[in-house]
Amino acid sequence: MVKQTIMKIGILGLGIIGRIWAGHYQSAGVLAGTWNRTAQPEAPQWRETPEAVARAADVVQIVVADPPAVESILTRIRPELGPGKVVVQSSTIDPASSAKFKELVTATGARYLEAPFTGSKPAAEARQTVYYFGGDAGLIRELEPLLSLVSAVRFHIGDHRQACTLKLAMNLNISAQMEALCEALTMVRRAGVNDDVFFEALGKNVSYSGVTKLKEPKLRAGDYAPQFSVKHMAKDMRLAAGIDGCADFPVLDVVRRRLAETERAGYADEDFAAMMKLLG
Repeated sequence: MVKQTIMKIGILGLGIIGRIWAGHYQSAGVLAGTWNRTAQPEAPQWRETPEAVARAADVVQIVVADPPAVESILTRIRPELGPGKVVVQSSTIDPASSAKFKELVTATGARYLEAPFTGSKPAAEARQTVYYFGGDAGLIRELEPLLSLVSAVRFHIGDHRQACTLKLAMNLNISAQMEALCEALTMVRRAGVNDDVFFEALGKNVSYSGVTKLKEPKLRAGDYAPQFSVKHMAKDMRLAAGIDGCADFPVLDVVRRRLAETERAGYADEDFAAMMKLLG
């Protein structure tokens, strides 16, 4: 019987989600290394450079803020890539950047999977992340056992561009619901309706959603500790507006401006539910 080789994974980017995933991989015994631009030497399997992580890992998973951050990492680790290496790109980026990064990686002989995800901090902690894969079906099957360690559901969307587009579309829907929820709650509070009544009624309304369920406790308590930050959602809406044919979407334009206003008001690092603060 041939013994199956266990793939080792490295995490580049130890923000809210990357740090949680690193812990899950460590617990499963498959973590080869971690690195973050701001040093976190206490992180599991910490390495001093992204190059060291790429050397140690079969699979390098990138979880950073935006396309420039991804490009910076890929530029550094490119000499360590080649046949036998896989880059799993899990940052939220735009389709054009994805095409550029796929070409950069595959030119070395390495393979590339676009793997954006949905699910904020609580989902990551509970291994309930949902992936949107864009890439080769064979590669997805090969990586399934590894990426299932941190996720509950894995969709194969299509190619890398389609996966990025779907992720941005999901975040447009989420941020639009969040703004509407903030406005609706503010409206009834001003009319003297208490939160218990509002949320009980909303729970029986067709508009009740997962966003409501997740953010209700935060809105009730005025707790804006980040599950997903204003600055990251604002970045995603800027990327969405840059997709061909989307620049004149009216709801996208509204939520993009509202998130930008929330950033300017000093709430960039708070949860994107902090859009509520603009309503007073």
